[in-house]
Amino acid sequence: MSEEGYDEELELIRQRKLLEMQRRLEEQRRREEQLKAEARKNEILRSILEPKARERLANLKLVRPELASIVENQLIALAQSGRIPLPISDEVVKELLAELYSRTHRDIRIRIREK
Repeated sequence: MSEEGYDEELELIRQRKLLEMQRRLEEQRRREEQLKAEARKNEILRSILEPKARERLANLKLVRPELASIVENQLIALAQSGRIPLPISDEVVKELLAELYSRTHRDIRIRIREK
């Protein structure tokens, strides 16, 4: 193997390692941003929700995390726009969940027709 071929191969390895390091740093930065955003969101929820309402959302997050996230975002938006009185009670959270359920739930009926 010539020295020139060896140098090219070594340079390719260096480039791959550099790209891998950059990718890892970018991933780590993204994860840190997500954690910070989640911490801010939790702090806002802690300040606008009563303890029972927070508990209900925590239980919902265990069962349906995507729905809990939607509800949390809606509650934050409502509170920041002033369209809902603070602190938000468990009853308000229940009403919001019931409304979301009625909008998204479909009643599935299966009919069997015999010939």
